[in-house]
Amino acid sequence: MAKKTFETALSRLEQIADELESGDLSLDASLKKFDEGIKLADYCNTKLTEARTKVDILLEKNDTIVEEPFSDLDESDE
Repeated sequence: MAKKTFETALSRLEQIADELESGDLSLDASLKKFDEGIKLADYCNTKLTEARTKVDILLEKNDTIVEEPFSDLDESDE
């Protein structure tokens, strides 16, 4: 099996969402897909948190750059 990356996990998560939305799966198959999706979402969230931490560290190393915190929601999208 290929090494899991954020991009492959996100792609698989999108595929699972499409499969679940189609409504063609049995209840048992849907539950298995949902479980896989939860695990992938957790993996993606962990990778995003790691990336945010790395960005914060890099910004702290350069005194000329002012750090701006990430926001969970862009207020213009509400």
